[in-house]
Amino acid sequence: MKNFKWFLASVLLMISVFSSSAQKSSRPVDLVYPLLDSENSRWIFFSSASRPFGMVNLSPDTRTNGDWGSGYHYEVDTIRGFSHIHEWQLSGLSVMPLTLTAENKSSVFTDYFSKFSHKTEIVKPGYHTVFLDRYAVKAEMTATSRVGFHRYHFPQKSNPAILFNINGEMGPCIIKEGQLQKTGTRSVRGSFIDAPTRRRPKDFNVFFQVEFSADIKNIEKDAKTGNYLISFDLPAKGELLMKAAISYTSEENAGINLKNEIPHWDFDKTLKESFEQWNEMLSRITVDGGTLQQQQRFYTDLYHAILGRRTISDSNGAYPDNTGKQFQVKQIPCDPTGKPLFNQYNFDAFWGAQWTLNTLWDLVYPEISEEFVRSMMQYYHDGGMIPRGPSGGNYSFVMTGASTTPFIVSAYQKGIIKDNPEEIYQALKKNHMPGGIMAHAGYEHNTAVGGGLNYYIEKGYVPYPFPVRSNAFHLDGAGMTLEYAYQDWTLAQMAKALGHTDDYQYFLQRSQNYKNLYLEQSDFVQKPVRSRIGMDPSQRCEWEMVLSF
Repeated sequence: MKNFKWFLASVLLMISVFSSSAQKSSRPVDLVYPLLDSENSRWIFFSSASRPFGMVNLSPDTRTNGDWGSGYHYEVDTIRGFSHIHEWQLSGLSVMPLTLTAENKSSVFTDYFSKFSHKTEIVKPGYHTVFLDRYAVKAEMTATSRVGFHRYHFPQKSNPAILFNINGEMGPCIIKEGQLQKTGTRSVRGSFIDAPTRRRPKDFNVFFQVEFSADIKNIEKDAKTGNYLISFDLPAKGELLMKAAISYTSEENAGINLKNEIPHWDFDKTLKESFEQWNEMLSRITVDGGTLQQQQRFYTDLYHAILGRRTISDSNGAYPDNTGKQFQVKQIPCDPTGKPLFNQYNFDAFWGAQWTLNTLWDLVYPEISEEFVRSMMQYYHDGGMIPRGPSGGNYSFVMTGASTTPFIVSAYQKGIIKDNPEEIYQALKKNHMPGGIMAHAGYEHNTAVGGGLNYYIEKGYVPYPFPVRSNAFHLDGAGMTLEYAYQDWTLAQMAKALGHTDDYQYFLQRSQNYKNLYLEQSDFVQKPVRSRIGMDPSQRCEWEMVLSF
């Protein structure tokens, strides 16, 4: 309680530093600047037409190759499509509205990009609009959690079409086996596969259902790219609406998501609801005073804090389980009305989040913290481990350690998690033992060598360089040792609270391993370095300075 009061006082002090000269905005959502840091792009970073923690994160792509430097990059003036999935190691369902002419019809599957200007662009939480100069098309986008809603304004007397890119490279993934079929005069459905990445080890299916506000004129498949071009008959005013729902379980569930979340054709209604949801989430923290820019920075950072984790379960509670040898569709438990008790999530690792996001979520969004814990326990029931950074319904083993332990223990201590604490504790304990997730290092799918947990337990530190050949990444003996020690200390607190005295003493003792790297006379944490390749780290240890306090 004493630490909590100190933290709260620090937050209040930080807010009070703002001077009283700022202009006061009527809504926090209006203060968010989504373009912040978009000159330093990454596939999972930028999101505009999306909801908090939503499955759909719809936005323009100016670069589509690779995980880093891709997605929406502010300095690139050419749009290559609007895609619905900007997720940790997942991507797909890219669409491009265009007008067909005699000049471009033969090359449209490969030459379809369009210049645009930031002067005609508007970006807000849950909304994005741009003007495609090449086609004179105004494109607007908003979304619900699982459905992207598009509104296109085509020139009159043009030949409007939408290109569906569901094969090829997109962000971190190679997309393959994309297929689309017409299901009605104004609807299509289909699927594609996100091929494995270094971080995500298995194929992952994506399904979609799409409805249009106008009749489909023609559907053409390109033999070379495998992508599809859909043309339309439009009324004189040239407006076309499109609703695109995704699912990671089936085409049928994509249709259910579409029906449950946007059963109408009122774009402005969905946009208004998106603004309202964002505003409710952002309004949980109120700041007064300061400059307008300071307030914008505060709410933009808060906006980013509730974007990075994504729902992967459908509105009916179906979710993808890719942890076993065979892919399965599983079901989240539902309440008596049939509503799922929580959502299942993908997320980049909780690595480092104990200093920032963990505290924010617990204090401001406790219902989300509860969902995260329940989701992680669902992974435990399916695959035997609480995940560190799951993607595609499977473990990705990104980063190192058992970074979810501090988060879950904190949620338990705050009373956010009340049910089944003993089961949760046993699951966490398994993660901290040989064979658990702490033994795995970055992207180590097939072994548990690189985590160095055996050295940490036997010698009291993780050596550097690592003495055994490993295909893992993010290996750093000092950093891993300090990380494991802190996570052991947090687990010891839960063991103590539940009356597991022996476990408490064991993990408390392990948590003291940080002392093996701390030299009191210099106030430096230093890393153990083997003096020559092949020498057993227990025989001799030289020291190299890496961190200072």
